Amino acid sequence: MSEPFVIVGAGIAGLILARELRARGREVVVLEKSRGLGGRLATKRVDAAVFDSGAQYFTAQTPRFAALVEEWSGRGVVRPWPGTSHRRWIAHPSMNALGKHLAQELDVRREAKATSVRREQGAWRIEIENAAPMVAPGLALTAPVPQSLALLKAGGVALPDPLAGELAALNYHPCLALLLILEGPSLVPADGLAWSAGPVRWLADNTRKGVSPGAAAAVTVHLSPAFAAEHYHLPAEELAALVLPEIKAYLGSPVAQLALHRWRYSEPMTTHPQSCVWLADLQLGLAGDAFGGPRVEGATLSGLDLAGMMLRRDD
Repeated sequence: MSEPFVIVGAGIAGLILARELRARGREVVVLEKSRGLGGRLATKRVDAAVFDSGAQYFTAQTPRFAALVEEWSGRGVVRPWPGTSHRRWIAHPSMNALGKHLAQELDVRREAKATSVRREQGAWRIEIENAAPMVAPGLALTAPVPQSLALLKAGGVALPDPLAGELAALNYHPCLALLLILEGPSLVPADGLAWSAGPVRWLADNTRKGVSPGAAAAVTVHLSPAFAAEHYHLPAEELAALVLPEIKAYLGSPVAQLALHRWRYSEPMTTHPQSCVWLADLQLGLAGDAFGGPRVEGATLSGLDLAGMMLRRDD
């Protein structure tokens, strides 16, 4: 039996790529360093409260993605956000359900952190923390670009110019998400609250959204990129002391409990001009929201495009 193609990263781009390759008969293994699936389509439980801690919803702007969303809707995996006046899609029962759905029937190895990738006798050798290394005929990196470049550097792999410089120039905003359990109902509107300035970017009530029926109010608060960059390493309590006075009127009830989630690489500041990269001579691909665009749709289309490019080469 031939060695499987390896994909590093079980975000949306990686899972979509894996499904497309598997549908064409390719054996694929997906390595994911965390326990979760779907990347920033993340859900976190804090006692009885459930939070969509990352992306709150997605939209469909292109026919290709809209067709996928309609398929997911028909399977009951996604639905419109209740109470909103325009088409915002959410996964059901929470945002991480989409990643779980896409991972069905795939060989996804969670808590499998790749530490380096290198070329060895015409194949890829992937070193994995606390596990045996893997050898693969081809490799796709769908994690945030700085993490992918670190894997290549650790294995002594030099990318060709000008691609190496283009990828090195891609930077990301960090993200801080405060997760607030309130003693009573919140005053957050059903469709969330966007802020254009100040420490808070937006708020969303997961109870009103239907994600957390077991809590009076479970509010996700995403802080602005500038504020997150400046205060990234502060503990939750210190962040709350800075932020809660700014949003008191929108909470409506005292905070009973809080938690914090950090993303070092949350949203690309700029994107690569190509929707993906495939280096046929190295059998190496790169995909993700830094290529397709900083949204669920962009990451999905990047994974689709990389699959199409690879499969066309195989035909």
